[in-house]
Amino acid sequence: MIDDIDRSILTILQQNARTAAAEIARQVGLAPSAVFERIRKLEERGVIESYTVRLGTRMLGLGQVAFVFVRADERAGAPITGKALIALPEVLEVHHVAGEDCFLLKVRATDTEAIGRLLNEKLGAIRTVQSTRTTIVLDTLKETSSLPLPAATRAPGRSK
Repeated sequence: MIDDIDRSILTILQQNARTAAAEIARQVGLAPSAVFERIRKLEERGVIESYTVRLGTRMLGLGQVAFVFVRADERAGAPITGKALIALPEVLEVHHVAGEDCFLLKVRATDTEAIGRLLNEKLGAIRTVQSTRTTIVLDTLKETSSLPLPAATRAPGRSK
């Protein structure tokens, strides 16, 4: 269960994971030691899985995004295809999906030519890949890894 203080701490950390505990404590009205303890418990419970750095994709020359649907010719979750897709560095996300296709990938590359090489040389080399359908992104209006946090739930029969 996540209370209002935990939700505030998580919101601050999602905005900047390097925010000092003293600053978080100031914002939520707790002692830094209490903030450290809450963060430790959130980590232990798996609410906080990791801390990451978000890189400037355009500054690194990786401004082209595409979404690729992949159809595989294997059954039962397509484990061979899934492992091969996960191994490709250009592939940022691999989602096993329901419907005609087996996987939805989010990929990033330098340009459309690099996406073409990925499709032809790398995805085409995976023997279980039957077909792909690709959508090239023209402009990204929103991209975030921050999750919307659920409202605090109260135990039945308890009032505010």
